[in-house]
Amino acid sequence: MIQKTLALLMTGSLALNGQNTIGSIDRIDPAFNQWVMENTVIEVLASGFRWSEGAVWVPRFNGILFSDEPNNIVYKWTEKEGLSEFLNPSGMTGHAPHSSNSGGNGLRIDAEGNLILCQHGDRRIAKLKSWEFNTPEYETLVDHYDGKWLNSPNDLVLSKNGDVFFTDPPYGLAQQDNDPLKEIPFSGIYRWNPEEGIQLLSKSMTRPNGIALSLDEKTVYVGNSDPKNSVIIAYDLVDGKLINERVFFDANTLTKKGPGLFDGLKVHSSGTIFSTGPGGVLVIDPQGKHLGTIRPGKPTANCAFDADETYLYLTSNDILARIKIK
Repeated sequence: MIQKTLALLMTGSLALNGQNTIGSIDRIDPAFNQWVMENTVIEVLASGFRWSEGAVWVPRFNGILFSDEPNNIVYKWTEKEGLSEFLNPSGMTGHAPHSSNSGGNGLRIDAEGNLILCQHGDRRIAKLKSWEFNTPEYETLVDHYDGKWLNSPNDLVLSKNGDVFFTDPPYGLAQQDNDPLKEIPFSGIYRWNPEEGIQLLSKSMTRPNGIALSLDEKTVYVGNSDPKNSVIIAYDLVDGKLINERVFFDANTLTKKGPGLFDGLKVHSSGTIFSTGPGGVLVIDPQGKHLGTIRPGKPTANCAFDADETYLYLTSNDILARIKIK
């Protein structure tokens, strides 16, 4: 495992800022106080990234992994060791025809403890072959649909039986919808497993991005990162198919917005949804009621809880941050 401390840390161009704080908290509904105590601050842990993404908690080293997607790197941060480079390259290795150097994006840990990655440049869902390496090696899980290269898998969630649900907008292609390498004419939501292969679940969303499952796995939530239709969509999951598409939350209902679009989202063990979106991280109850917003003051791409849900980690533009929650 790569454990070297980055030279950038020594030069000061990438700084550990454990004592720095940022942003503000909007308390919209009294129920929000059960999540964030008064005077709680957003703590900056590291900065200097081009676009931080894909945060996931990793129990094996009690720390967080997250992507710096444009730089094709995945970083590791732990309380004990701080920041280190973990995967380089993280998602553009030359596996597929590509038009950018985009690396890893969404990250998840499967039931066996494997790291599963959405790889923009390689246009695939892949598994890290080993946690001990000098140069990372990846196993392709899926990279084609209907004989065509995927656009650029963006985010994923794993069901209890191991199914991989993922979104496939064109963000990893330099010209996105107009890129000459784009083979699939829509941005799909897919399900994949090794027995059945890949199945298209929906192609109705313009920019499906973050994806999550409800605790009972009967509902799939997908953030649409389209400024013309800034919504979170919910679907019923029935026999492996998505039905009853509906708007779960609409950004037009926000009286106060801010930088960012709906992107990554995670479901807390209570069923409450923590979704990055306009202004930061929106806390939304299972009925779709907006309780409050955690505002780092920067566009926020993704978020993740630690093992006991003591902290929520934020990947916000050029920083990694966290906030303590109840």
